[in-house]
Amino acid sequence: PILHIEGLKQSLEKFGKLIIYEDPIKNDLTKILIKANAIFTNPNKSKIYIGKDIIDKAINLKVICTASTGTNHIDVNYARSKKIKIISLTKDYNTIKKISSTAEHALALTLSSLRNIPISYDSVLKGNWDYTKYIGRQINFLTIGVVGYGRLGKMYARYLNSMGSKVIFYDPFKKSISKNIKKISSLNELFMKSDVISFHLHVNTNTHHLLNKKNFKFLKKDVLIINTSRGEIINEKDLIMFLNKNKKAKYSCDVLENEIFGIGKNKLIKYAKKNKKQVTITPHIGGMTKEAQNIAYHSVSKKLTLSLKK
Repeated sequence: PILHIEGLKQSLEKFGKLIIYEDPIKNDLTKILIKANAIFTNPNKSKIYIGKDIIDKAINLKVICTASTGTNHIDVNYARSKKIKIISLTKDYNTIKKISSTAEHALALTLSSLRNIPISYDSVLKGNWDYTKYIGRQINFLTIGVVGYGRLGKMYARYLNSMGSKVIFYDPFKKSISKNIKKISSLNELFMKSDVISFHLHVNTNTHHLLNKKNFKFLKKDVLIINTSRGEIINEKDLIMFLNKNKKAKYSCDVLENEIFGIGKNKLIKYAKKNKKQVTITPHIGGMTKEAQNIAYHSVSKKLTLSLKK
């Protein structure tokens, strides 16, 4: 969807015929893409993986443009093998440093989960007024572990540090930028020490299923896990086993494993329906603020139009 973003439709229309397909169905999409020179997309709502089958049918395609830092909804290697250019925000540091929305959402999930806000609100709507089931945790008594100390990880760490938490992080490629935020030498050490663990990573061969049954054993039995990066960072099958065994543990996320292929059969959602106190899921809204969308979509659209001019 782009019609709610002021000026974006008009900007894209300057360079040719624009077809807006807000909720695409794969079979219908392939018919449209036969004539397409460019695709403008975003992973947050689309249920379409732009892979070999779609790319092969888009015989005139020159550019795939995504208004996101992540590209796991696109077969990037296959597209490039077909000499199709990929435009994203992945390394557009001047643009993405202005966007804090996902880090803010991670903070919101942290606070709302620690204080049981979603389920206590549901209880009030049912006519109850009893705090005893919803006693939470005080943030300045907790150790917060941040996995991934890039742009968003640094923001999240700074937010929690300013609230009085002890903040530690693991990232083999980054140094601490604050004397109050300590780098931990191993991932498992961070897992053992943290009351809250928040993931801020891109998905690649090294981070896929980074949290799995081999290292769940290092987590505290009442840990809160926050994931606003990508669902594939965590093995959801192993996560469900951990949550089922440790009823005081919680998982709050904005992403699901393989969400691009649809969520109808997702087992974590099925588990959450029966275990609302343990699991909170939002529909990939981390970067979906008015301000973030304006910055991100207009930035990549400029890159796209420059590419189409060539």
